[in-house]
Amino acid sequence: MVQVWQRIWQRLAEFRQLLLIGAIAAAALAAAPGPKFYDDDPLWREPKPLPVAEAAMRDIVEQYEFFRNTFHEPYKPEREDGTTPRAQNANTMDEVPDSTWYTNRFGSPDTIPHQRMSIEDLLRGPGETNRPSMDGPWTVLSNKSTGVTPGFMILDSTGKKFILKFDPPLHPDLTTAVDVIGSKFFYALGYNVPENHIVTFTSGQLRLTAKSRHKDPDGHERPMTARDLDDILAYTALDREGRYRAMASYFIPGKIIGPFRFTGTRSDDPNDVVPHENRRELRGLYVFAAWLNHTDAKSGNTLDSLVDENGLPYIKHYLVDFGAILGSATLQPKNPADGHVYFFNIKPAAVQFATLGLDVPRWDRATYREVREAGRFDAASFDPDDWKPDYPNIAFDIRRPDDDFWAAKRVMAFTDADIRAVVGTGEYSDPRAAEWIAEALMGRRNKIGRAFFSRLLPLDNFRIGAGRIAFDDLAVRYGLRAARSYRIQWARFDNRAGRKQGPLDSVGAAIPEQFRVSPAGQYFAADISSDDPRKTVTVYLRKTAAGFEVAGIDRHW
Repeated sequence: MVQVWQRIWQRLAEFRQLLLIGAIAAAALAAAPGPKFYDDDPLWREPKPLPVAEAAMRDIVEQYEFFRNTFHEPYKPEREDGTTPRAQNANTMDEVPDSTWYTNRFGSPDTIPHQRMSIEDLLRGPGETNRPSMDGPWTVLSNKSTGVTPGFMILDSTGKKFILKFDPPLHPDLTTAVDVIGSKFFYALGYNVPENHIVTFTSGQLRLTAKSRHKDPDGHERPMTARDLDDILAYTALDREGRYRAMASYFIPGKIIGPFRFTGTRSDDPNDVVPHENRRELRGLYVFAAWLNHTDAKSGNTLDSLVDENGLPYIKHYLVDFGAILGSATLQPKNPADGHVYFFNIKPAAVQFATLGLDVPRWDRATYREVREAGRFDAASFDPDDWKPDYPNIAFDIRRPDDDFWAAKRVMAFTDADIRAVVGTGEYSDPRAAEWIAEALMGRRNKIGRAFFSRLLPLDNFRIGAGRIAFDDLAVRYGLRAARSYRIQWARFDNRAGRKQGPLDSVGAAIPEQFRVSPAGQYFAADISSDDPRKTVTVYLRKTAAGFEVAGIDRHW
């Protein structure tokens, strides 16, 4: 018995020793910071997602979201100095890796290893293979009971499921066009979106069955009747050939589990580890929404779907419903104040009261082309710094100059021809509408470049060639300013300690000779500045057996 207790005590002593060793090791790891760069930096794709067996259905109460974001306590910065931290999912090149949220597609820097989109790719957008088939009748499943746009859900003759949405009777093409245009632009900009298509059909294309249901806003349902269908179709106009025009949105694949919020994370998604307000693609969405006047950019117009790809179930995040972008407010043209003030904003009303209405805001002085299909959309009254959605969005409010720059360079990459091509997918009946919208988008694009390229030194596409560091100044590249000179100061970089050693006397684009003869695995830093010494970019190089490669950058402003 004594021997048994001795062996037990010995095992307990060994266990306590292991715990002590583990505690010391954990403390040492916590005290010793990891390297700034790893051998596989920069990462261009997030790790393969962990499987998600089940996820809860979540819904968002629109009124609660409005009051929460309008009147709730404002966001508190995570840093003690009151500044907002850098986007947590940006890689060492200050870019966003591909993920379940985002895919680099159009306007990415030349150094990102992705195929740039052609005009044909832009026109295709999220896909052209899932249009409703016209070879047989469409079975009406139910009316569209959510949202403000009238419509219904159908199955085409091949069994594909769609939501059909219509234009308001007095404004043909207004809503259907922008929903398609928005899906093309946001897909090109990197987001997951549904396939949206313009379709025309007659009432004879539609078929009711015993399973067709009518749902009221309270969720009560009953069998759908021909009169129900006629009531929905009465909200839209017929064209000269007696056809209805609609936007057909192909159902998002997978199991829909509700919208995502622009703050926090999903507790039932092991891959959702970055608070949404700290995701670069959600902060930068401000710039894209401002460009396209997506005033309805909110949680209610997002969707999460539990998809299964090659046997791996995971949650994929979507932007949906673009019926309130450009000049459309869905059921009518936008109000002149849309995009300029929040729904609830005391200051403009107070100014009007104090000045007896004599102080006319710039948006009330704007002029619009008198084309019903275009709604109210312009470039003259647009201020990229002061654009506003319908109500506050924390991810938008805490964005930093590097978030804005990341998004702005993608907007600036759209040429005039690109913009006209994408606007053309709206299939406007009046060509004047397409031309006005395209011109306004070009003007707003240029304003975005001027505003957000001026906040920092807008250098991009860093590369090494012929023993020299090279880059593009995007403000110069797009003609937003004259050419300028740059000062490049070199230093060695201690990757483990995360600090520079130097600087060297060597100045200029050529990599110093002592760096060229250094062994592989060494790191070096080049501080690039121009006319404003506060605005710099530090470029980090890694020496390999084959030469030098760019490991990452830091932007300062």
